[in-house]
Amino acid sequence: METEHGGRTGADAATEAFVAHRNLLFTVAYELLGSAADAEDVLQETWLRWSGVDLAEVRERRAYLVRITTRQALTRLRTLGRRKESYVGPWLPEPLLTAPDVAEDVELADSLSMAMLLVLETLAPTERAVFVLREVFAVEYAEIAEAVGKSQAAVRQIAHRARAHVAARRPRSAASPAETRRALEAFRRATLTGDLQGLVDILAPDVVMLGDGGGVKQAAPRPVVGADKVARLLVAGVGKVPGIGADSLRPTQVNGHPALVLSLGGELDTVVALRLDEGLVTGIYAVRNPEKLTGMKRAAALSR
Repeated sequence: METEHGGRTGADAATEAFVAHRNLLFTVAYELLGSAADAEDVLQETWLRWSGVDLAEVRERRAYLVRITTRQALTRLRTLGRRKESYVGPWLPEPLLTAPDVAEDVELADSLSMAMLLVLETLAPTERAVFVLREVFAVEYAEIAEAVGKSQAAVRQIAHRARAHVAARRPRSAASPAETRRALEAFRRATLTGDLQGLVDILAPDVVMLGDGGGVKQAAPRPVVGADKVARLLVAGVGKVPGIGADSLRPTQVNGHPALVLSLGGELDTVVALRLDEGLVTGIYAVRNPEKLTGMKRAAALSR
């Protein structure tokens, strides 16, 4: 639409700016929440607020949109915290099917990994927002301060504290995509063939397996720790599934990293992501809750 003077209306300009930055805003919201469904809700709330803004008063549209999204995500993050308290069994982030270009941005892929999202879960909401905005999206401290309602000095302190917290908990050595694929294939082959020793050989002695069924699908109610226990559980579990074959457990890209999807009867049943430390599998994350698998229907549009 054009005005009588030939220029676009404010509504057109607002829509154009929102659409231009939508992938970025979704990525920010998802990294703060670990939930694709909640990230989409945050984007709707962001649009409602953005559409009422006088654009003449906005100096930098990208920064302003990120600020709105962050504030809405922080509000929802606190609600999510209460929801997780009553969640049945371990809570895992919602997996996202991702295109190959996400993996090419190494820093973005690292921040999206299931392992990193679980590390971010250990941060307080404001710490998580500050870390994500600064370390992943390189937002200036002044803009972060506006978004989280803190002084720049406070934000710098929070960022320093959050970086130290994350550094102590992230994988000890970053695995290359090739290393991850090799480990994933060895894991897949040993699981499907019931090769107990083959599984134990690629699992770290202190490996932790988390299964998220949300009370809807069967999953271990607590973390399973130790190579022998995890290997036996996997072999026994797969052995009980009727008609499972090589095509049932397929490799794909999830959250910017190689992962596996288990399909049964033509329906997606489980998404399995791995964490690697120094060549061994230290974390296995199996998401089975159907409500968390909607992000696997099509590749998510992500950017930073």
